[in-house]
Amino acid sequence: MKRIAIDMDEVIADFNPKHLELFNRDYNENLTVDDLMGTRLGQLRPHLESEIIEYIRDPLFFRDLDVMKDSQKVIEELSSQYEIYITTAAMEFPTSFNAKYEWLKEHFPFLNEMNFVFCGDKSIIRADYLIDDNARHFERFIGQGILFTAPHNINETGYVRVNNWLEVRQYFLS
Repeated sequence: MKRIAIDMDEVIADFNPKHLELFNRDYNENLTVDDLMGTRLGQLRPHLESEIIEYIRDPLFFRDLDVMKDSQKVIEELSSQYEIYITTAAMEFPTSFNAKYEWLKEHFPFLNEMNFVFCGDKSIIRADYLIDDNARHFERFIGQGILFTAPHNINETGYVRVNNWLEVRQYFLS
């Protein structure tokens, strides 16, 4: 079977709504996901970048993120024809390990937990495909990179792109 490696944040875990909710609450702002088109929150408010990163360092931040629409259904379908690996660059925020692991077990119980990969450099992943919102992970990846649309990458070009999980299904199962 061919292998598909799938990133977590902004691909199967909806990262931005919670991040914006916390930021808006603490800084009395009303930023929306639309405000993040082509950028990230820390770039939008560079004078608060270290405070913005602190939200993500909270060991519980990743535990209650929403699941991306249709991801569970499509990944379960894909798992009958492909080996599925969830790959997250968790070394950037090592306090996230437990929360991410528990989140995956709760929302994707049909996946083998031995296929959860917590890493830094995703070029170590031996897979045929990598679905990720961050194009930097494709630079040394040996398989086919597939860019999953997220606000920060809206202006990226030069990659196979999918905008949602129904497009992922179409790419792999049509």
